[in-house]
Amino acid sequence: MRKTEGRDRRTVTAKRIFDIGFALVLMVPALPVLGIVWVIMRMQEGRAPFLFVSERMKTVDQPFMLYKIRTMRCVHPQENRGVAGGDKTHRITPLGRFLRRTRIDELPQLFNVLRGDMSFVGPRPPDPNYVRAFPGLYGQILKSKPGITGLATIIYHNHEEHILARCKTPEETDAVYRRRCIPRKARLDLIYQRNANLRLDLYIMYLTAAELFRLPRRKAVRWREIHVPAE
Repeated sequence: MRKTEGRDRRTVTAKRIFDIGFALVLMVPALPVLGIVWVIMRMQEGRAPFLFVSERMKTVDQPFMLYKIRTMRCVHPQENRGVAGGDKTHRITPLGRFLRRTRIDELPQLFNVLRGDMSFVGPRPPDPNYVRAFPGLYGQILKSKPGITGLATIIYHNHEEHILARCKTPEETDAVYRRRCIPRKARLDLIYQRNANLRLDLYIMYLTAAELFRLPRRKAVRWREIHVPAE
């Protein structure tokens, strides 16, 4: 038991060292990109906020503020609640569509990684409302530090966007997300948790980069469970 605990601590330590080192390396190209996006956004939208800051959870009882580049037109804060579905599509700016497609909007999360709120790989950090609604489920999922990308992201993200894009109201988006998306993403997050190691993290990061930059993809990991769960 002590040997297992020791390996777990070493794995966590190695992962944290990797996160800090890689985040610092990525800061070098990221800062000029953020500067360019800021200038374009100021030219197009004046003094509108550059960042979208939202509360997320890193454990069931520890919130943190998640940083992203704002990709939607500004509205009353109450209209920003909940996940993004078809009901919010009309608010995405032309620049925002590009930022989302390339995931440049997530570059500010490098600061979350450096602060220790997130890792590069892990479950996506959930909204507090969903943690309160499913405390047992997220209590298990959030034993892994939330990540910028993860197994559920590379396998289920596009499918989730397709499902939510058909929703016409915030209420429908929320209901569909709770009923269809949360259970399926949770299953994938728990598969990752059972198999987590630095080698798997590097593989998931490579698959994320391969999708963004159209790199060659190696054969998929041969775990029977890893697929988009059935509807």
